[in-house]
Amino acid sequence: MMKKLLILCLLTGVLNAKFIRDDAKEVVLDTKTNLIWQDDSNTSSQTQTWANAIAYCEASTLGGYDDWHLPNFNELYYLASREKLNPALDSGFSHVSISFYWSSTTFAKVSSNAWGVVFSDGVDYYRSKANSYYVRCVETDSDLIFVPKGHFFPLVRAFLLL
Repeated sequence: MMKKLLILCLLTGVLNAKFIRDDAKEVVLDTKTNLIWQDDSNTSSQTQTWANAIAYCEASTLGGYDDWHLPNFNELYYLASREKLNPALDSGFSHVSISFYWSSTTFAKVSSNAWGVVFSDGVDYYRSKANSYYVRCVETDSDLIFVPKGHFFPLVRAFLLL
């Protein structure tokens, strides 16, 4: 009974938090969407062209994950906070530039441009794909939950402990 109560308390705390950082893996989990966000020093120190950003994310193995991608417009736009400025990002993130970050979404009217978000204010813009801007990769894994000690566990394994 005590084990069930402890796990229930841990899960309740996790579910109430929106973003939880894993310092060891240098990632942040969005508990509302189950998206795992890159949050290493590269996210605030390196810029890349749009094509290089896509290749960079697809080749990433950060945190032991191998299904990274450059976020689409919706993923990136909804990451930004509309309640905070400089940066317009939850405090669960350690590495952020208040500049433009790429999304994988091409601007429909001009295919040589792509959408992105400026994290000083969370506003969306499009820019030329030939220019270099910041990159924050995302990994989608709906089979994982995050527990406060900084480790991801398969959802099935958490329920088996009950």
